[in-house]
Amino acid sequence: MLEKLRQAEEKYQHLEASLSDPAVASDPARFVEVMKEYRALSPVIEKYRDYQKSETEVADILEMLENETDTELRQLANEELKAAKEASETLLQELKVLLLPRDPNDEKNVIVEIRAGAGGEEAALFAAVLYRMYTMYAATQGYRCSLLNENPTELGGYRQLAFQIEGDGAYSRFKFESGVHRVQRVPETESQGRIQTSTATVAVLPEVEDVSIDINPADLIFESCKSSGAGGQHINKTESAVRLTHKPTGIVVECQEERSQFKNKDKALKMLRAILYDRACREQNEAIASDRRQQVGTGDRSERIRTYNYRENRVSDHRIGLTLYSLDTFLDGDIGGMIDALATAETAEKLKQQ
Repeated sequence: MLEKLRQAEEKYQHLEASLSDPAVASDPARFVEVMKEYRALSPVIEKYRDYQKSETEVADILEMLENETDTELRQLANEELKAAKEASETLLQELKVLLLPRDPNDEKNVIVEIRAGAGGEEAALFAAVLYRMYTMYAATQGYRCSLLNENPTELGGYRQLAFQIEGDGAYSRFKFESGVHRVQRVPETESQGRIQTSTATVAVLPEVEDVSIDINPADLIFESCKSSGAGGQHINKTESAVRLTHKPTGIVVECQEERSQFKNKDKALKMLRAILYDRACREQNEAIASDRRQQVGTGDRSERIRTYNYRENRVSDHRIGLTLYSLDTFLDGDIGGMIDALATAETAEKLKQQ
């Protein structure tokens, strides 16, 4: 591991020099690529340099102990040595975590799809609750959300909706949300006060660049139609809404949120690429033996990952066995603690597999 770190530091120094190279600075694409690598390595190198300093401190104390005869000074030195060794070991463990292979999609924007599951209108209302929760959390992280498509109900719920979240590391934070979310509460439409269990399905798809998924234009059926739903005078006057059908897979994607047909078509293509990419990844994951899958966040949409119990003000994540009794604030977007716990569990599992 230390040899890999030495090689990483050499690469880091080379990247640092490249950023000052006029040839690189004059090539925007190359400059962005070098800067991206430089930033990715920075946390590792900073921690590695701290570790080197700590190891130097340990060596200096050991050298002093070899030459020191004063009992009191030796006692102080031994205390300093113990603290220095503990600090060095901590830094080494942190380096192991930083050197774990990262998910290549972690820095990407995401497209989130929420669909009402079992429970009829109550499931659709819960889908709206999840949408609000995610957009509120995204706002606290400085991410930008934009609605791509929606199929609302008369009571304010959603049978289905899709929205985009843009920002550095968006996928790394939202990827753990894929799966079946279950809610237990008394529906607004329930007059007897009986608790109903409903579900909504969440799919978190990394936004895919054009080069990642090749779509043959001949495989697409493009249809335009008038927008539907709220929107004022513009609605039903221009055919700005877009429906794309991918013939090889039968996937249908719709987008109607923009006034421009061109913009709606562009967003629909982004959604289609993300869906096709997600399908390819899931097919690849199915080929991996179950004992090699990560314990956290398999991304299987049939997996029930979380339960929201209103009566007990409780939210429980079934993958890591974590229960929080703060459902009210959780639904207001305070989900960072749960996401941190899931990320920690994922890291621990990776370390175990090394």
